[in-house]
Amino acid sequence: MTSGPANPTDLTGHPLQGVKVLDLGQIYNGPYAGFLLAMAGADVIKVEPINGEAIRDRSGRGGVSFAFGMLNSNKRDIAIDLKTAKGRALLVELAKEADILLENFAPGALDRLGIGAAVLQAANPRLIYASSTGYGLSGPSMDNLAMDLTIQANAGVMSVNGPGGGPPMKAGVALCDFFGGVHLYCGILTALYERGQTGRGRIVEIAMLEAVYPVLASNLTAMHQGGGVQPPRRGNQHPVGSSAPYGVYETTDGHVAIICVREVHWQNLLKLMDRGDLTDDPRFIDQATRGENSRLVDSVVQAWTCALSKDEVSERLRAHQVPGAAVRGLGEVIEDAHMHERGMLHRMDHPEFGPVVLPHSPLRFHGEERVELVPSPNLGQHSREVLADWLDLDPSRVDDLIRSGAVGEQPV
Repeated sequence: MTSGPANPTDLTGHPLQGVKVLDLGQIYNGPYAGFLLAMAGADVIKVEPINGEAIRDRSGRGGVSFAFGMLNSNKRDIAIDLKTAKGRALLVELAKEADILLENFAPGALDRLGIGAAVLQAANPRLIYASSTGYGLSGPSMDNLAMDLTIQANAGVMSVNGPGGGPPMKAGVALCDFFGGVHLYCGILTALYERGQTGRGRIVEIAMLEAVYPVLASNLTAMHQGGGVQPPRRGNQHPVGSSAPYGVYETTDGHVAIICVREVHWQNLLKLMDRGDLTDDPRFIDQATRGENSRLVDSVVQAWTCALSKDEVSERLRAHQVPGAAVRGLGEVIEDAHMHERGMLHRMDHPEFGPVVLPHSPLRFHGEERVELVPSPNLGQHSREVLADWLDLDPSRVDDLIRSGAVGEQPV
């Protein structure tokens, strides 16, 4: 097993070229970590149940979920029934050849099948076993059922999100799942580096609850400054209330976000709005005072933005070095010329979805010839290929595994 280009002085290859990964991830969390590994050049084998993992057909209406297509590009796929003895034995064989196995099952799920970390690392001491769960592999809450929504609730995210007069609200994105996936990737690479020094793998563990906690930094600051009392939700305003303008303002055709965190930003904004008369106004004299008078600041800014389009406002803000951006819809974002030019977004004729826009990895390795984006695989599409490549199995044994139901295949 290798962990990098054959020639260490050749930076045109991929950083994780030669690294072999078993991705048992499901839904968002684990699969995103596997996606990042694949896009860095690792050989990532997605291991799915015979009927596919949950996100393949989350709607129950047939067909593959678009989210599955986003998170499983550049992986090969093998379908294994881990509830069968042959399926479990096959996973152990594959783990002997792997550098990394990642999963985001409930704690102890693979242990109950007899193929947990202890068994797999006994078979391959170099294996990095990476686990992402909601609450971790220890502690009184470890067995709590965890999904992104429930972690947002339990982590305090919902308590600080939404308008002051309304109920707690979840974030509009699955931030806990993806924070978990990113931290899992980081933990895997840290362990991979260590293994290069020691020759031994280890268990890497991520808890979604812990991964998302640091995003509360501003909110915890506000509570600390308030003597330990959690302040009310402030919607789009600054959570600490110490900065203004900080918010979303109406335009003739939508909204724009504006924030001034430095004095020069505010002075530039006053010039842009032709409000030089407010330069020495004691109500706006410094950041702290503007924070105390945030509603008045917002009324001044709103009076300017409401007469312009969101693109006009954002262009003028950019020209005058004031932090701001138009609030864009998803249709606008997927057409973003900047991300298309940089190669983050790719137009692709996907075999399942037709013409679509799919993301590349946000990680960039300068000097690398970037990995070409390959569509997500069919369920079991590479079962035969993987068993031949990794285990050099005789075709007759593969046929036996398929006939027994331990392995599934669905060729293109």
